Amino acid sequence: MSPSTVPRGDPAAPLVLVVDDDEAIRTVVRWQLDDAGFRVLEADDGSTALRHIRDDHPALVVLDLSLPRLGGLDVIRSVRAGTSGRSDTPIIVLSGRSGESDRIVGLDLGADDYLVKPFSPGELAARVRSVLRRSSPELSGEDVAVGALRIETACRRVLRDDTEVELTPKEYDLLVFLATHPRQVFSRAELVDKVWNASSEWLGEATVTEHVHRLRLKLEADPSHPSLLRTVRGVGYQLVDDG
Repeated sequence: MSPSTVPRGDPAAPLVLVVDDDEAIRTVVRWQLDDAGFRVLEADDGSTALRHIRDDHPALVVLDLSLPRLGGLDVIRSVRAGTSGRSDTPIIVLSGRSGESDRIVGLDLGADDYLVKPFSPGELAARVRSVLRRSSPELSGEDVAVGALRIETACRRVLRDDTEVELTPKEYDLLVFLATHPRQVFSRAELVDKVWNASSEWLGEATVTEHVHRLRLKLEADPSHPSLLRTVRGVGYQLVDDG
C-alpha cells in the first residue's frame, strides 16, 4: 500500500510527516500520533519527504535514516540548508542505528531528537510534543538580548554588535537556552537533557564541551578568556551580560 498523501486527523491539529520505508512502522507511528491528536502525513523515501516538507509545511518530521532514493542524513542536510522550505522544521530521527557516532552526526546536522528502534510509540508521541514545545519561538517571538548579542528568535538569527554570526542549529539551540536563562549555571548533563532532550548515558557530555568551544570561537572577543559564555568550575556553564 502506498503512503498516505492526504494528512489524516483534525485539520486544526499540528501536521507531522512520518518518513520510513517500513509500512508497519509508519502504521504504528500513525496510530500513536492520531491518538495523541496530531495530523499525520506519510512518505516512504527521502525525495518524497522533501517534496512534502516543501509543499505541505509539516510542524515536525519523524525521519528514518535508512531510506531509498535519498538517505535520512541527506534529508536533514537539505532541510537545514533551506532548500526544501523552512530550514528550522523540527526533525526527530527514528532509526535502527544505535551507535553514538550516528546519534552525534544526526544531531550535529540539525536533528532535534534521536530515538532508536525498537521504540515505545508512547515515548515517541511524548518526544513529538516536547520538541514542538521547544521549537516554538521563545518569548513569543520576541528578540533576546544579552550584552552585545541580539537573538532574533522568529528567524533564528544571531547578531553581535549588529554583525550576523553563523551558527549551526545546535549551537543556536544551546545559545538560546542559555540566553533565556541568564546567569543560571547548568551542568553538562543538564544541557544534554534540556537542549538535546537526551540522556548523557548515550550522548556524551563532551558534545556540550565541544559546542561551548565553538560558540566561544564565534562569539567571544577573546575565546581564551571568555566574558560571555563562562565556565563555573566544577559545576557547568552560564551566559552573562558581557557589556
